[in-house]
Amino acid sequence: MSAPVRDLAPDLAQAMGRARDLAFDQIRAALAGQGGDVAEAMVYAVEGGKGLRAFLVLEGARLHGLSPEAAAPAAAAIEALHGYSLVHDDLPCMDDDDLRRGKPTVHRRWSEATAVLAGDALQGLAFELLTRATCPPEARLHLIATLVAASGVRGMVGGQLLDIAAETAADPLTLPQIEALQALKTGALITWSAAAGARMAGADPAPLCRYGDCLGLAFQIADDILDVEGDAATLGKATGKDAGRGKATFVSLLGLEPARARARALVDEACTALAPYGDAARNLRDAARFVISRKT
Repeated sequence: MSAPVRDLAPDLAQAMGRARDLAFDQIRAALAGQGGDVAEAMVYAVEGGKGLRAFLVLEGARLHGLSPEAAAPAAAAIEALHGYSLVHDDLPCMDDDDLRRGKPTVHRRWSEATAVLAGDALQGLAFELLTRATCPPEARLHLIATLVAASGVRGMVGGQLLDIAAETAADPLTLPQIEALQALKTGALITWSAAAGARMAGADPAPLCRYGDCLGLAFQIADDILDVEGDAATLGKATGKDAGRGKATFVSLLGLEPARARARALVDEACTALAPYGDAARNLRDAARFVISRKT
């Protein structure tokens, strides 16, 4: 069982905790009987997270009349893929981090080779889990195809590539360039998560895609603010790294208060996008507000 999510309203905390635990149970079951360092590192890598992406999958599914059990494989898939991205992002050749979620990063706990293999295996497991989603075959194929796009060079990996290039660029990125980068690096998987339930149900994913787009950018702005104002003990990871590398961020370009205002405006846009779902989308609205008020 993962640690409780802090700073949440009780209803939202319960929903997010259930989603996180359901996804983790699916991952653990998929690895049952698989011994060795790599399997152990895979489980270690997904423990202790908030489960935000799994929560978005389950909430989107609920809005379209799908049960948690039907959507659980998709929720687990996105948490496995997110776990892979963190393991690789922490490697010395990338961000070179020693702490993640208050614990030694996978390459520090084991080795760089184990971290690479565990990340690779989590990525493969994500797509294996997606094949088990309870929805028509064409919807399942669409889920897989859209996650490939969201996680690859047209999505998360492409955003990471832009982020690495920016560290040695002659000029810092502009605000539109940072928004485009983070829409890929952070936002693509969040948007996929938000829209997964609609895609499983064969419904129009546009409102939830818009919600996810706004939520992803707001999430990243909050991360940039925490990198300036947070402390490592609370966050469970190093702070101040962006400034130390001279990287342009939402905070460095806008300033703290304008960055907060931009995040609030994005949350308002995200909530407006949920209008077609009425009161049934309350948890998603609360999640958007939580994203910019969190301390971790």
